[in-house]
Amino acid sequence: MSAGTDAATADERLLRTSPLRKLLGRPELGSVVGAIAVFVFFAFFADSFLRASSLSTVLYAASTIGIMAVPVALLMIGGEFDLSAGVMVTSSALVSSMFSYQMTANVWVGVGVSLLVTLAIGAFNGFMLTRTRLPSFIITLGTFLMLTGMNLGFTKLIGGTVSTKTIADMEGFGSAREVFASTLTVGGVGFKVTILWWLALVAVASWILLRTRAGNWIFAVGGNKDAARAVGVPVTKTKIGLYMGVGLGAWISGQHLLFSYDVVQSGEGVGNELIYIIAAVIGGCLITGGYGSAVGSAVGAFIFGMTSKGIVFAEWNPDWFKFFLGAMLLLATLLNAWVRKRAEATK
Repeated sequence: MSAGTDAATADERLLRTSPLRKLLGRPELGSVVGAIAVFVFFAFFADSFLRASSLSTVLYAASTIGIMAVPVALLMIGGEFDLSAGVMVTSSALVSSMFSYQMTANVWVGVGVSLLVTLAIGAFNGFMLTRTRLPSFIITLGTFLMLTGMNLGFTKLIGGTVSTKTIADMEGFGSAREVFASTLTVGGVGFKVTILWWLALVAVASWILLRTRAGNWIFAVGGNKDAARAVGVPVTKTKIGLYMGVGLGAWISGQHLLFSYDVVQSGEGVGNELIYIIAAVIGGCLITGGYGSAVGSAVGAFIFGMTSKGIVFAEWNPDWFKFFLGAMLLLATLLNAWVRKRAEATK
């Protein structure tokens, strides 16, 4: 066999992927196209949309959703849901506030206790899911109802009202506010620190998914957990870890909620879990699991921020917001399905 034949044979064994095929294979492609369309739309219809201060407002709205959308997206890639994510944010804020107030402790002690509690709630969801083998919809719906009742019950039992007492005058409040709810001024425009938290979570989650063995486990578990278990993937640990990731996101969001307003209403957060899921789906995550990206969830949250604030800037009736959000969800799902089919067709 000649050297030329050997080279040809070797070349046939090499998997070459064109830039177009790589682009079509990215789960966030559809959401990026949608984000560009939404941006151009509001830039045309809302005169103030392109101002720097407006961009700051949009990014802040996106970050408050995006902080939770990132771990929710990873959980969905792993094939599961968490309907308790919205009220868990409120639970995180309530634990920090009430523990600090009742124990007259440094605010950072309450923050630390809240972190342990929210991680424990996430671990509980994952443990119950893997032990009972019930659908995550049922498990987390039960947790949602329990947390909703506990948030209201404990707040009224301890404080006598549906809201917590102010902790603004307690030791450590100022430094905690700097970490979780401060405003950074860039070029004369204020940007909330939650934007940095959001971007950091996207970066860490992307690194986990694309550069670590744990990322392979997440995709494998979401694609087919039985097949993943058969090849040695620690399915139980992976799912528990994903639910604890949602707990971490809820802790960050809860601390921002607390240190932005000093007090917390016990009934907040109900319904936000659907918004987190919508952001992840718009960003390219599949309901069935095994497909998606952290960057996509960030783009989905950015679309949410542009829409919610763009309607205000355009001076339209905000009652139409849910309509636009639902329309974007359907369009994004259809576009993502089309992109996947095109990617599969080019293989």
